[in-house]
Amino acid sequence: MTFDDFEQEQRFQEAWSAVQIERPVHYSLFTFGESVLLYVLVTKTAKSAEPVKIRRGEVTVTRPTIITPESAEPEFQNFFEGQEERGFAEFLMARTAAFSHLRFSNAAGPDRIVSDSVEEVIARLNRQFDDEEEDQVAILSAPPELSGLAVMRYATERIMSSAPDNLQELRERGFLP
Repeated sequence: MTFDDFEQEQRFQEAWSAVQIERPVHYSLFTFGESVLLYVLVTKTAKSAEPVKIRRGEVTVTRPTIITPESAEPEFQNFFEGQEERGFAEFLMARTAAFSHLRFSNAAGPDRIVSDSVEEVIARLNRQFDDEEEDQVAILSAPPELSGLAVMRYATERIMSSAPDNLQELRERGFLP
């Protein structure tokens, strides 16, 4: 491992730790076809004068029904605004085979400015979702420059937690021993 690799890994770990899944979702993704992951992203800069912003969005995770050489690399659409975030994604994908053959598409609405603190916004959203018995919308938080990484972390963690159920379904259908 070179010094550059160590520095890149350290920057990735710091960025990964700066984004949080404040309210996770506990259902498995579909083994075949598309799954839609709904989220609300709460962002705030380190400057105390800047307002807290929230953005609703959804990630569509598509698993190909036919695997071709072209579908081997994961594809991320509408996730990253900056080159550094894109580099974090490449860093993660280069170290795992778990996401090959997947296509991710992010569709987010406009930012809505709120004046509360991040903690108050998250608490209010949690109460609202509890009152509505909403269990399919995650709450994420991140610095604005890492918003794409927050959504990527949410999607990748949903995929990893769904893997045991997906493997079980493949066994039940006779695709695996």
